[in-house]
Parts: sequence; structure tokens; C-alpha cells
Amino acid sequence: MNWLKKRHGRLVPPGLEITILRKLPLMTFVGTLLIVTLPVLARTLPVQAGVDRAKHIKTVDIFAIATEITLLTAVFTVAIGCVVVHIMKGPAYIADPLPVSHSDKPKPEPRRDADEPS
Repeated sequence: MNWLKKRHGRLVPPGLEITILRKLPLMTFVGTLLIVTLPVLARTLPVQAGVDRAKHIKTVDIFAIATEITLLTAVFTVAIGCVVVHIMKGPAYIADPLPVSHSDKPKPEPRRDADEPS
């Protein structure tokens, strides 16, 4: 039994969600490269006098890992949103009509008197 019939002739052009979805890999790659530069710079640049070098590098590494996890979570969330919007823009369906007895001539509402409580 075919409950829903596809509506023919309805073409929705790809919108902003496809553009964003196509740019996400590049954005992820560039963002990851920017985040990786922090630990590289922490290892190559000289540290100020009186600062423990190992502790400084460890702190920068932890910050870089946390930032990368946040970036990947944001990218994943945006990707899910783009996929959902793309699916929602899919083909239109027509359901079987359900005849309503009073669709053309609605019944009048019952009249209320002023002394009746509402």
C-alpha cells in the first residue's frame, strides 16, 4: 500500500547547507593546522627566565588538545545540522486526502446565554 505519493516536478536548489557542508573539511583542516602551531611554537620559541619549560609545554599541549576537541565537536554539530536541513528539503509527499463532512459548511457554534457560567 502506497501511503504517500511523491509530488513530481518539485526541485529545490541546493542551499547554504550544501555550501557549508562542502567547506567543512577545509575549515577543519585549517583549524587543526592553526591549533597544531601552538605546541610547535611552544617548543621552538625561547621561554622567559624563571618559567619551567616542561610545565609550559605541557600546559600548551593540554590547551591545544582541548581546543582541537572543541573544534571537532563544533564541526560535527554543524555537519549534523546541514544534513538535517538537506534531508528536510527533500522531495515533497502528498498524503491521501481525508474528506471532512463540514469542510464547506461549518456548523454554527452553540449560543451561550449571558447568565450561564463559562
